[in-house]
Amino acid sequence: MNSTELIKTAETAARLGAKCLLDWVDKFQVSEKGRADLVTDADFASQTAIVEHISQQFPSHHMLGEEGLAHQEGESDYRWVIDPLDGTSNYVHGFPYYCVSIGLEFKGELILGVVYDPNADEMFSAFREQGATLNGEPITPSQFPSLDQAMVVASLPVGTSAQDIAVKRFLRVLPEAQTVQRTGSAALNLCYVSAGRVDGYWSGNLKPWDMAAGVLICRESGGTVTSIEDGSYSIEIPSILATNGTNIHNELQTLLAEPLF
Repeated sequence: MNSTELIKTAETAARLGAKCLLDWVDKFQVSEKGRADLVTDADFASQTAIVEHISQQFPSHHMLGEEGLAHQEGESDYRWVIDPLDGTSNYVHGFPYYCVSIGLEFKGELILGVVYDPNADEMFSAFREQGATLNGEPITPSQFPSLDQAMVVASLPVGTSAQDIAVKRFLRVLPEAQTVQRTGSAALNLCYVSAGRVDGYWSGNLKPWDMAAGVLICRESGGTVTSIEDGSYSIEIPSILATNGTNIHNELQTLLAEPLF
């Protein structure tokens, strides 16, 4: 299938979803999916707009999305993996670090990723073996060679406790890196690694829709993506380590994968 057509569809869908998010600012109702796990009317409005546009272009394709989306009727080699609002807590609090994330698999392999940040009007895009771009311009990761020079970002689970393994990993890296941040959007974190704005990112608690698009963008930019524990990777497991591909990757993997007892 034509890569240009697929990317155009994904980018248009992402913009439509983002328009819904901006339209709903200060108007939405918030409910609880779980402890500190927020969902809004905006999530559903964004997902509906995304799904409707993609379905118009490719009605036979399967879809998987955060807000209860699991369309798999009929046979198809294609599956869209959609997060209509990555960074919900940020969005609810008016912190402008959230996005729409749309990935596409073909026969189980990621082939396309689009992440759109409506606040900065930044569209990160990638197609397999064609590189990654930001608003149409090629992007590459940083070249910082060591963790003591690096800015890295972690995801911590919602409602976490001081004894959580994610907190212990965060504290283990904190004195070794130049800067450690927690930002609240996995998809944007992966894109920021891709564009050289941060040098590494990890999480042990993601869902497929959190990372599908960002993983493809990061890899196509020249970054390295594995699990925390080893060199393998799949969006079906929650563990991810993404870096600029220098020795920072090995340093972080050593720190993060060590037993925490």
